[in-house]
Amino acid sequence: MIALLATIGGATGWEDIETYGVSHQSWLSSFLQLPFGIPSADTYRRLFERISPKEFECSFNNWLNSLVLDLGAQVIPIDGKTLKGSYDRNQEQSALHMVSAWASKHRLFLGQVKVDDKSNEITAIPALLELLDISGCIITIDAMGTQYEIARRIHKKGADYILALKANHPTLFQDVVVGSVIFSNSELKAKRKSQCMNKPIHRKLRTLIHFWRSYLQVS
Repeated sequence: MIALLATIGGATGWEDIETYGVSHQSWLSSFLQLPFGIPSADTYRRLFERISPKEFECSFNNWLNSLVLDLGAQVIPIDGKTLKGSYDRNQEQSALHMVSAWASKHRLFLGQVKVDDKSNEITAIPALLELLDISGCIITIDAMGTQYEIARRIHKKGADYILALKANHPTLFQDVVVGSVIFSNSELKAKRKSQCMNKPIHRKLRTLIHFWRSYLQVS
């Protein structure tokens, strides 16, 4: 618990965690039993060295999935960010780029996946989706994630999606522009409404027209 709180507070090493614990000992003692005081930096290091990363990730993801179910995290934005300070010039290590899922209503982080150095967010997003139970949720992703396979996976897991659309998808972009113009025509609204009651509109058009019409700036 102390290590988690210290990390949230900006700790980047074992000594930082110990310093955080010592400086907040009175507060921590109000809800933690600390009969031997604050653990040393070496204690934290030895503890985390014994934890299996795979087992820890599995347990952590199970807990995150329970949050989605218990809290009803309906809107889950997925976005990629480069971690500040993760670049190591001496070790020739490039900066870490992570794709994360976030429960916007409850302001809770739900999971993240590291983007491989020789890859991009398009391959990391499906891996992140597999970690989460998103049934009944709405997934939002920027233009990088507007891919058929990503949309298919979201739909397969029982969720809906909001995907940003740019002109680098010319065929789909034109379909949405045309569809938006049709639905903007007041003379056709009644006919379209009656047709929609009996004949489902193609999923990608229905979703993108409904949520992104204002962004297309089509009059």
